[in-house]
Amino acid sequence: MRTDVANVYGSQLPRTLFSQLTDDAVTQAVRLDAACVVVNLLLLPDQPELHQRCVENICRLKPACEVLGMPLMVEPLVMQANEITGGYMVDGNLDKILPLVRQAVELGANVIKADPCDDLSKYCQVVEVAGGVPVLVRGGGKAAEEEILERTFAVIQQGASGIVYGRNIIQHEHPALMTRALMAIVHDGATPDQALKLLRTSR
Repeated sequence: MRTDVANVYGSQLPRTLFSQLTDDAVTQAVRLDAACVVVNLLLLPDQPELHQRCVENICRLKPACEVLGMPLMVEPLVMQANEITGGYMVDGNLDKILPLVRQAVELGANVIKADPCDDLSKYCQVVEVAGGVPVLVRGGGKAAEEEILERTFAVIQQGASGIVYGRNIIQHEHPALMTRALMAIVHDGATPDQALKLLRTSR
């Protein structure tokens, strides 16, 4: 269950940025039988106050999670400058991702939800810096089915424990089939070609 609300997703950043926790989030998650709670750890260029607020949010959530036995998923997000990319574009620079993942672990994350890096052959470094905390890879922007299958295979081969995809599944023409194809890669060791064949021959 998502526990925070931020205002950093538009094409232009507002004058004042925030990342606000919802009230009594962990109790709500328990009532809803959520698998875990999710909170951002944002790193935007020249926005140290926003990063500090995210750290404070995690520090508030962690004790409540411990009391109620609720796993804490931290989502380290390194963003590019809005004036360069037009807003909400992740930075795949591994040198920026790794320290943020390490910080998430040090703050008590039970699960890490991280972006893929620019060079997927080096994603094992993200897994290594997580130090045994499971790493689930974000889907990011909507991509062609071949690309998302290949990316998924690459990060799983590099040691990721799983994936957390949204639009690449729910906005697909056949969400159930795309789910089945991705599960074949994550759980059954299928190659991208095998998963693509499963996706297309099942239609």
